[in-house]
Amino acid sequence: MKNNIKSYDLYEKLIESFSQDGLKAFSANNPLILELEEMNENFDQFFYLGDLININILFTSKRSKQMVGVNPADLNFYHFYDITHPEDIQRLSLGRAKLLKLAHDIFVAEKGIALLSTNHRLRNPSGNYSNILLQLYLFYSTIPHKSVYLLKIHTNIDWFKKCKHGYHYYLGNNLTNFRYPDDELLMINSPFSDREFEIIKLIASGMSSEEIAEKIFLSVHTINTHRRNILKKSGKATLSELIYDLLDRGVL
Repeated sequence: MKNNIKSYDLYEKLIESFSQDGLKAFSANNPLILELEEMNENFDQFFYLGDLININILFTSKRSKQMVGVNPADLNFYHFYDITHPEDIQRLSLGRAKLLKLAHDIFVAEKGIALLSTNHRLRNPSGNYSNILLQLYLFYSTIPHKSVYLLKIHTNIDWFKKCKHGYHYYLGNNLTNFRYPDDELLMINSPFSDREFEIIKLIASGMSSEEIAEKIFLSVHTINTHRRNILKKSGKATLSELIYDLLDRGVL
């Protein structure tokens, strides 16, 4: 299990190089690309560079075939709807809407960066689903043309067993969170236990405490205790406010 903090200096150098040299930075014989491909092997990752204004992928690293069964040259944004676990599709759609809004804001401002990260279950070539951390680094550049670009890193985190549900989430510009994932990073925005998150999902579906108790074989008293604890942990005034917030951020 990889739980020590690992630097993303190479990715940051790649972003800087792209902002200066455009797609030349992604030539196959660029020593930086070769280092990153080796890093991907060691960290169980792959990455791509995308243009969010023109909605296309400009470069994908080699391990996309090994991790999600898609050749680098063939990968596009829409492949992810096909390979994402059905239970995570709603979060994917909400997250994509959030991503495009961020890109629009950066494009209009003609400056800025944003970091968005969460985890989804993606289908691997064997037909099973792996827990994948998605780290999305958005940045503005006028090279090779004016746009908002996306460096998206996919990391297999099947080793992380503390939470089973897709509720890691970070949105901001604190680049200390742009690193190889460790327990501390993956627990960001995850104050709820697996049971609590299950109950949140059932509440969001419109079920009452009595219906939830019957479904998961607990007493109504226990469900109501969970509801109070969930509200206390969330810092929200109501469960409706919490659910709206989780939906808005693509966590639920």
